[in-house]
Amino acid sequence: MFDALRSAFLMPRDICYLNTAYMGPRLKIVDEAARRGVDKASAPWTITSQDFFTDVEEARSLFAQMIGTTAHNIALVPSASYGIETAARNLPVSNGEIILTLEGQFPSNIYPWQRLAKMRGAEVRHIPEPTDGNWTQAILEEMADNVAIAALPHCHWTNGATLDLPAISGACAAHGTALVLDVTQSLGAMPFSLNGVHPDFLVCASYKWMLGPYSLGFLYVSDEHLNGDPLEENWVNRLGSEDFSQLVNYRNGYHDGARRFDFGERSNPILIPMALAAMEQLLSWGVDTIASHLGSINRHIAQRTAQYGFEPTTEAFAAPHMIGLRHEGGLPEGFAESLKQKNVHVSVRGQSIRISPHLHVDEQDINMFISALSQ
Repeated sequence: MFDALRSAFLMPRDICYLNTAYMGPRLKIVDEAARRGVDKASAPWTITSQDFFTDVEEARSLFAQMIGTTAHNIALVPSASYGIETAARNLPVSNGEIILTLEGQFPSNIYPWQRLAKMRGAEVRHIPEPTDGNWTQAILEEMADNVAIAALPHCHWTNGATLDLPAISGACAAHGTALVLDVTQSLGAMPFSLNGVHPDFLVCASYKWMLGPYSLGFLYVSDEHLNGDPLEENWVNRLGSEDFSQLVNYRNGYHDGARRFDFGERSNPILIPMALAAMEQLLSWGVDTIASHLGSINRHIAQRTAQYGFEPTTEAFAAPHMIGLRHEGGLPEGFAESLKQKNVHVSVRGQSIRISPHLHVDEQDINMFISALSQ
């Protein structure tokens, strides 16, 4: 099956790419969608006013399907940081209250909270990495009535250590804590559903495990915040914007649901078709199937690297789609670059290798990685 799936990707045979958590490999159908988009953008006289809305709504619906909600609650954003900043604008936090995050969390889910805390006299608290890898227990022990916001991922971006989101969501509800999730490093490769998880906001960039384009993402907004303040005021999310001849008749009202939070120039004729093609493929394969195969690949890699002194940084709470591998003697300087010179691509995060394959990876790739590692 891996051989058959490799043919779906634009991946040269002499490249071993184990770095999806950095940037997703390109599907051929996504590349074809991009080329069609470029052709369309090159002929602006063929673009109609309806084109600004049709594909956008389809993309909204497909993303909603991926997380188990409706298009009514989905906004289009250009990045994860845009979505996090939208959440920060619309969530209350008072002097002396706490915004809970993880140690080593991705900075796009840190900097907006630092600014908000400075404005409101609150504290951003980074939970230290637990020695046993159990982030969930560490979070639950920090939960209290003075925790205003928990801003978290589904798995840690450095090594794939997972969080039990239903348990954390329940604790947030018990303490009146808002929950904000960045699922950029999990959605599309790790099963997730809003059934049992109730975030106030959830954001996902498209270009990693969603296999979509850069500069496009999606934001889930819960019903409680659908009347909130968007980051920008643009024309396309206002009522009546479909009628271009009436745009100078300025309207105060927004389109329904989370559409008020859409970013300007959302209707990119290149990026939206790319995202559509990628999500359709992911849904066709099935995220459960993807996670199962990636888990098999990573377990195989962990077993084969053990002979060279490598061991997973977390096992009991490991995500299926990525692992961190540490070496008993540490990593030499320039380790990732030396692998890159052998056409093997991984990331180094801290003192561990982050391995994040996708379904293009087969036994030949793994042999190539092991050979480079042994040298």
